[in-house]
Amino acid sequence: MPVDWIWGLVGGLLIGTGGAVYLLANGRVMGASGIIGGLVDGSGRSSAMERIVFLIGVFLLPNVLKPLYRPFETHASENLAVLVAAGLLVGIGTRIANGCTSGHGVCGISRLSLRGMVATVFYIMAGGLTVVLFRHILGVI
Repeated sequence: MPVDWIWGLVGGLLIGTGGAVYLLANGRVMGASGIIGGLVDGSGRSSAMERIVFLIGVFLLPNVLKPLYRPFETHASENLAVLVAAGLLVGIGTRIANGCTSGHGVCGISRLSLRGMVATVFYIMAGGLTVVLFRHILGVI
């Protein structure tokens, strides 16, 4: 019996725990786009070390846990231009929405934030429409 769903549960628990610890320790919501954005635009200079340590953890932890994984297929596009365009569009979208799925979705919904709930609904709708448009209508990815 496949138990692949367990990795989603473990990942969700880790993200939720990380968000709770970040909020309790720093008094700020763990929004990845805000953490990165503060480093890029300089608005987070006062907490730059905290932001850098967070980002190091985001990149380091999957490599530490790698021995527990078995090979899997992501179905991500191998087209570098598509990946770069997608990354840029996600970055622009998070700036327009004043946050990302970790800030609005994980932390916002858990705090019963109406703004977080509405933003998350629109993120999910935009993602679904993007897949339908690019994969099923245009056949790009």
